[in-house]
Amino acid sequence: MQKLLCPGVVLMGLLAAPIPLAAERNAEEDHAISEITVNAERVANTRPAGTYTSPVTSLRFDPLTEIQSRGIAEGQSDVTVRGGVFENTGFKLGAVTVMDPQTGHYVAGLPVDPAFLSAPAIYKGIDNAVEGFNSAVATIAYGIRRLDDGGLVSLGTGSDDLNFQSLRFARTTPISSGHDVGASFSFARSEGDGSVPNGDHEFSRYNLQLQRSDTESQSDLLVSYQDKFYGWPGAYTGFATLAEIDDTQTTLLIANHRSNLNDGWWEVGAFYRRLVDDYDFNRSTTESGAPGSFEHETRNIAVGLQGQNQTGRVSWRYGAQVTSDELVRSTDLTNGNFNDRTYATLTVVPSIDVDLKNSGTLTLRAGATVDYSNRDSNAVLPLFGLVLGKPSGDGQTNFAFEYAATSQLPGYTALNSNPTGLFGGNPDLGRERAKQLALSVSRSANAWQGRVAVFSRRDDNLVDWTYSTGAPFARQANAVDIDVVGFEAFLTRQWANVHIAAGYTYLDKDEDYGSALVDASFYALNFARHRATLAVRYRFAENFELRLDNEYRRQQNNPLRVGDDSTYLASLSMLWKSTRVEGLAASLVADNLTDSEYQPFPGTPAAGRQVSLSASYAW
Repeated sequence: MQKLLCPGVVLMGLLAAPIPLAAERNAEEDHAISEITVNAERVANTRPAGTYTSPVTSLRFDPLTEIQSRGIAEGQSDVTVRGGVFENTGFKLGAVTVMDPQTGHYVAGLPVDPAFLSAPAIYKGIDNAVEGFNSAVATIAYGIRRLDDGGLVSLGTGSDDLNFQSLRFARTTPISSGHDVGASFSFARSEGDGSVPNGDHEFSRYNLQLQRSDTESQSDLLVSYQDKFYGWPGAYTGFATLAEIDDTQTTLLIANHRSNLNDGWWEVGAFYRRLVDDYDFNRSTTESGAPGSFEHETRNIAVGLQGQNQTGRVSWRYGAQVTSDELVRSTDLTNGNFNDRTYATLTVVPSIDVDLKNSGTLTLRAGATVDYSNRDSNAVLPLFGLVLGKPSGDGQTNFAFEYAATSQLPGYTALNSNPTGLFGGNPDLGRERAKQLALSVSRSANAWQGRVAVFSRRDDNLVDWTYSTGAPFARQANAVDIDVVGFEAFLTRQWANVHIAAGYTYLDKDEDYGSALVDASFYALNFARHRATLAVRYRFAENFELRLDNEYRRQQNNPLRVGDDSTYLASLSMLWKSTRVEGLAASLVADNLTDSEYQPFPGTPAAGRQVSLSASYAW
């Protein structure tokens, strides 16, 4: 068995290397040829009503992503983009995509305080091919913020016996080399009974960050640990009569550094991740150490590189990552062909700008991705794009066309589960491929920006979990070929005291499961045909702000869903800041205002209305 590299050697080696730049990238660098990346604020509420804030919280009403949650989003969420499935979306911190080799269900639960991170950028198409790893459709990327002196303590209470607390502080100091060095610590905990019976939770999260930076560089070491006990009826089976629980402990170490150069920038990072998982489909029974216990442990480590350099007229954009993972132990993932693997990707996309004088600038880019695995087939995938940028008035309009081919490999749950078990695996599942064409028009000006896009994607051998009436108590991993077409629109506008962000997405799919007996799909065909979002922030007084997120969706019909396929969802908060005591604030948050019973995951009960009140003091 191939052993994982010693994480301490890799992480400390990166930390000692020349120091890199702050993680929030210069807007010009990523905007120049980006087909779909939008960095403006897209949601109003970044705090949940049901627990402490997590990175996934700000994605709940994001017009560019779709959340399919089991209860509260911070408990368990699948994140999809452009009609993909949950494993098609990667999560990136700094220069590395953090993976869960067991199942993509756990990757969105990053054990990091979002206050340490930049706002998420959503990469698709060619940008996803360069930035991502083993994520065929999209990458959600976070930078690491520069430390500021200060701290915050917060206490909260809410409906369903909810209570939550958090503490954060940071200190920096200059040193003789001209750098600033600093450290930050964060702690958060939460517990509550949940908005449905057997929907209780108990979460805790710890973060320690060390940083060294100057005007052109930044280096970070981030140590994170999260312990989550989460109960939700029918969470993964879709049977609401089963009181399911999931108990996970996640350890994550990240080292990252970035540096600006005269002709570009470069960034390198590494991570070590360990996940211990104990899932029970019925909390009233006790199993341990035997098949049916669903106890697992996985470890993985990766090194990643990102950069952009100019050579004459050619700009070279590149990205690479090597990942090694291991299924250390499992009571149920024992039917596959291997328990460890190494896989890698390398993408190089050179581009050239052609000055069209009064007609603007035409950017041509063409490149390729090479995907490698010691356990599966390899792939060479082409990339091609054109962007016409036309400055006008107080902004710029971009017209873009691109073709991007990407691939990924399935996780151990799909590969190693018992083919006739509750979650039926298939060891013969292979490399999944996606081929996407996209046309977009975007406009950026002083107070607003907008974008519309149409796209078509062919997914080959996409891994889906399906249902058959002939085996009603099983979920089967099957490969499916799907043609996806879609339309996206996004607009954000800023006034003195009001900020709005609106989005709309349309999707249509044509699927082919081959000879597999499929009567319903849990993931690939669980999508919104129509989804509209509206986020509003309104500061109506010096110390009061109202925030409202709205979503209307009309979901594709699914025979496993109980209730309507369409719904209106809303989240509302009121924020207050003291004018007498600097740093004192309070917030009232309500999620699922209408108490909608719409089931994001077919058959699994929705989270009910939740309300919480919190107070904080910052210094």
